[in-house]
Amino acid sequence: MGHRLIRKPYLQLHGKPILAHTISVFDKNPVVDSIFVIINASDFELCESIAIDPYGFRKVGNLIPGGETRQDSVFNGLRLLPSDTDFVIVHDGVRPFVTDDLINSCLEAVDEWGAAVAAVPVHDTIKVVDAGGFIVDTPNRSKFWAVQTPQGFRREVLMGAHQQAQEKGLVATDDAALVEQLGCRVKLITGSHRNLKITTAEDLLIAESFCAPTN
Repeated sequence: MGHRLIRKPYLQLHGKPILAHTISVFDKNPVVDSIFVIINASDFELCESIAIDPYGFRKVGNLIPGGETRQDSVFNGLRLLPSDTDFVIVHDGVRPFVTDDLINSCLEAVDEWGAAVAAVPVHDTIKVVDAGGFIVDTPNRSKFWAVQTPQGFRREVLMGAHQQAQEKGLVATDDAALVEQLGCRVKLITGSHRNLKITTAEDLLIAESFCAPTN
């Protein structure tokens, strides 16, 4: 008999699903009005039963079905936002160590600049390689930042970027790139290397160590 693969948001971290940890931070933050959880439609019942209902979250609305890509999923969510929404924060469900300070800093930057993303300086040396796998350049790593979430935007800016992407067939790996293609500047705010995206078994082990009590 085969075993159903457990999707990453529902893996247990320190006694509860990763997604529940993430939602909890936003649910408790006083500047966040509503939380829209965008997931695979086939996971609705699972998500509600193990990651939402047991924790009594106050700000989570109806679940929103995701699309074929991350970009499609965010667009699905944008189309269902209340018309009076001013600011939107997009965050990975498997980044449970986001903090109130990071959320608030992101929103403050959005208020001033219209778009902002969390990022951290790259510590590793970066190499540019050719098609054969040979190094052709070693750029100055001080110019490189690894982008994280949260990524925050004025609603009309992000909606405009996604609508342009739909019309022109543009594809990007994050929302900031779509906003850049709209011609808008995006402000970087300093994130945290602790703001880990849990994508591998090794990441989960690191995350568990973050949750371990200190003596």
